Amino acid sequence: MGLMATNKNAIRKSFLVAATISVALLAGCDSPAPTREGAPATMRRLTQEQYKNIIADVFGPDINIAGRMDPDLRKDGLLQIGATEATFTPGNLEQYDALARGIATEVLAEKRRASFMPCTPASATAVDEACAKEVITEAGRLLFRRPLTAKEAELYVGLATAATEKVGDFYKGLEFGLASLMVSPNFLFQKDMVEADPSVKGAMRLDAYSKASRLSFFLWNSAPDDMLLAAAENGDLNSSEGLDKQAQRMIKSPRLKNGVRGFFADFLQFTLFESLAKDPVIYPKFSQSVSDDAKEQTLRTVTEFLVTDGGDYRDLFTSHKTYLTRALGVVYQVPVPASTDSEWLPYEFPKDDMRGGLLTQLSFTALYAHPGRSSPTLRGKAIREVMLCQAVPIPPVNVDFTSFEADSHEGSPVKTARERLAKHSTDPACAGCHKFVDPMGLALENFDGLGVVRMKENGADIDASGELDGVKFNSPAGLAAAMRNSPRTSACIVKKLFAYGQGANPGKSDEEYLKYLQTKFEQDKYSVPQLMRRIVTSEAFYRVSPSEAPAQANASREPVSTKENKS
Repeated sequence: MGLMATNKNAIRKSFLVAATISVALLAGCDSPAPTREGAPATMRRLTQEQYKNIIADVFGPDINIAGRMDPDLRKDGLLQIGATEATFTPGNLEQYDALARGIATEVLAEKRRASFMPCTPASATAVDEACAKEVITEAGRLLFRRPLTAKEAELYVGLATAATEKVGDFYKGLEFGLASLMVSPNFLFQKDMVEADPSVKGAMRLDAYSKASRLSFFLWNSAPDDMLLAAAENGDLNSSEGLDKQAQRMIKSPRLKNGVRGFFADFLQFTLFESLAKDPVIYPKFSQSVSDDAKEQTLRTVTEFLVTDGGDYRDLFTSHKTYLTRALGVVYQVPVPASTDSEWLPYEFPKDDMRGGLLTQLSFTALYAHPGRSSPTLRGKAIREVMLCQAVPIPPVNVDFTSFEADSHEGSPVKTARERLAKHSTDPACAGCHKFVDPMGLALENFDGLGVVRMKENGADIDASGELDGVKFNSPAGLAAAMRNSPRTSACIVKKLFAYGQGANPGKSDEEYLKYLQTKFEQDKYSVPQLMRRIVTSEAFYRVSPSEAPAQANASREPVSTKENKS
């Protein structure tokens, strides 16, 4: 009986796939994305950047967010995966409460409240429930990424009313209600709410508002705008045409740069900048402004190259085009004149310059080095783990590192990193890992622990030869070309981008879907915006595992209509 049921399901699934392909061919469309089981429904805490973006989008970019936020949690290389495990302590909640109160006070200050509020209270010193409800429901819709339920609206308006009665000030009371919205889990967490998928029996999918949130956080690194929420409310996101229409609109928006920046800041692990330190005696050119500008340089280079110019992702490893400030010019040994138009100036290194691509920018050379010297091992490990999605084994706990720091090796003085690492390649406990990571890092030894170009170390010539998966090279440019041409490079960005959007690493059942995305990525000439469009317009991106799906919640929602409130 079980076998018969299994066979029936298999036949039914094959029929559905065949039917989908036939329809696509008749319509002249792309081949459809493979189906997938779906990832578990998640609840992700907003990252610091997402929090700031939402506040700017809802209340204005000039709102000052003063105070501390709980550090973001990174797991499996991504903050977006760590966000699924981030929690709150009472101390964290106090931090966010203080932030919310400060934001609400600034939003409702006399000089700007008119630009935010859709109504004017009958009295500034008395309760006006109708006006309070209009403000709370409109702000709540954007902050919660869905309409407030009737009970929620009653709760937050009630808080504002009670506070107004106590202090005798409508705006101070409204501040309390508005701040309460911003400490709700419905704001601080991106929650996946699910429903049955009518197209596939037994399958689950995100509901329309959760779909809108996943789409918006992925493309814009922020909450849905009014148009996207309206599309969710109207059911447009549950059709491929409606979903594609919104995706195309959002990809054409200037806000796509925020989404691309958000992904690459996460992918490149730029939270490491928070603890970046250099020995001021060895690296006198390093400063906090250099650290800040190094991070911004890469994000600006990436977004302009991929979004504005529509570039091939792989060429980020070889392109000599970038942006510089005067502080960075000092380190890069490039004269950058003061500009009255912009602090950042476009710059292109000469073709024969060893600086070319992401791996030669300070965001890589300085970040993956020790405070007092360079580190081929750290750089090689980062290339393997971050750029190529390969696991590097944890080093043995019982290794005696004193022998590796010796001033001589086999009777010869040790002057360069290559000579120091020679000891690792002969130690059985270390050889496997170091042969896996060091050859790439050694190709970047022409950059010291900050990223300043050098040809010698301790008076000895630097040998910048190396190897990546059988491809040999003898310079940073050779490494850059090998990275650009490695199939692992493009496969890794596909995997990481998908995991970033899902908040979970792809599973075994996702392999076919990832291969499909990799093929389309190649066909689209390695365009990251087009890859993002492929992902968000596929129903597979919104499917969740039935066994992990929380109880349906839509049936209990009683959304408050903003239009009704205005009447």
